[in-house]
Amino acid sequence: MQISDFPALNATLNSTSAIFLVLGFYFVKNKNIPAHRLCMVAAALTSTVFLACYLYYHAHHGSTKYPYHDWTRPVYFTILITHTILAVVNLPLILRTLWLAGTGRFDKHKKIARVTFPIWLYISVTGVVIYWMLYH
Repeated sequence: MQISDFPALNATLNSTSAIFLVLGFYFVKNKNIPAHRLCMVAAALTSTVFLACYLYYHAHHGSTKYPYHDWTRPVYFTILITHTILAVVNLPLILRTLWLAGTGRFDKHKKIARVTFPIWLYISVTGVVIYWMLYH
């Protein structure tokens, strides 16, 4: 695998995480807790692999400049800034949400998951949007 392959890999991992999140939400709403648990663990693992790949890529490649100087530039930076801030904020929320579920504290898990889930989904989806805006 070459360093140039990492942006597409990262977008794929973000897409996969988003799919697992939506499926997990669907399953919990339909009271299929085992399937919900499996999807949420898969989303967490996929996001963890993404983070490792993202950090590796940027440690070896550095930053990528946005190549366009048109109306998409402020849109791109708005998405990038919100994505980055929310990713930092959401990491402890994700860990707390998973820990509460893992320790069987489902009332607290449910409350924090209502905050964690939409932010996590936004981060996953906007990660793909950022990739498309940069490379396509």
